Amino acid sequence: MSAEYASYTSFGLAPATRAGGVLADGGYQVHRDFLDFIIDGRPLLFQLADLDAVSPLAADVPPAIFIDHVRRLLLEADAPLADGRYVIYGCPECEALACGAVTAVIEHSEDDAYVWRDFAWQTDEHADLGLNGYHGIGPFRFRAEEYRGALRRLLEAEETSDGSAARRRVLLVGARAAVLAKLAAALRIIGIGAEILPADGTFDIPPDELRTYGAVAFGRAVTEAQRAVTRGEFERAGVRVEYVDGLAPIVPLLVAQIEQALGEGQFTRHRLAGLAVIEGEADVQVTSTCRVRLTAYRLDRLHRARTHEVYEGVLEPGSHRIALAPGAVRGQAFLVARAPGAVAVTPVR
Repeated sequence: MSAEYASYTSFGLAPATRAGGVLADGGYQVHRDFLDFIIDGRPLLFQLADLDAVSPLAADVPPAIFIDHVRRLLLEADAPLADGRYVIYGCPECEALACGAVTAVIEHSEDDAYVWRDFAWQTDEHADLGLNGYHGIGPFRFRAEEYRGALRRLLEAEETSDGSAARRRVLLVGARAAVLAKLAAALRIIGIGAEILPADGTFDIPPDELRTYGAVAFGRAVTEAQRAVTRGEFERAGVRVEYVDGLAPIVPLLVAQIEQALGEGQFTRHRLAGLAVIEGEADVQVTSTCRVRLTAYRLDRLHRARTHEVYEGVLEPGSHRIALAPGAVRGQAFLVARAPGAVAVTPVR
């Protein structure tokens, strides 16, 4: 065995972001959330100076394409480029190789290790290692158990054991791009896949992709006609999903609504049996002893989001009344209750 391959390198994955923004010429830079490769505890992207790129494991790609990328990294699918080369980082704006990509050869060695070697900047079918090779990067040799484990967990999150979609995934339909991007990022952090469909965009999602969603969340600016189009596409695909009408452009509140819609807060199965606001008090019903946290969200007169922690403590089985401070629920207000494995949301009338 070559000395350069003698030692192992640790392998992992971690969430990363390529921030969006408005450019000086008035153009836009796309916001992208993706998983970066963590090698020996350090993001690989940080070792590539001044590189504006994302890995193929981006959160906003369709599930089928995401799974294809994972299987390629596992060497369960053919290399997309000549000479056994795989894309490690690509253009954040598009998938065109002409924009440039960091590629590498990925191999499975005889002693059951995965090797990444011969990193290069590539803009056409063949890489020129002499001219565009990253000579100070790699080769990296990963233990098969650690490498496979990190990547297979992604497949398990995308698919159930029978191969059908796990459906912890939501389609976000709205007009406020900034709110949708923040919401999508927050959902992905807690393990809920999210994709964005602009309210004024064309609905062109294939039926196979529709079957991967468990919920659709509509922003308040989405018209009834646009909602009808979305519902009609899911009905034609034979897909039953939960529909969420966003209560307010407050990200933690919207996250809670989506969690509840996806089944995290189903009252018949979880510790939270009910949540309501009655005569200025929160009425919380629990089925077993558990810690409950109540948080109030509201929009003030300038439509700024305000948050108030109302209560946190252990409640016994039964119904409990908890006073709500008037300042916490003034104007457009909403209450979120959280218990282990459960969340419930209600507007404050």
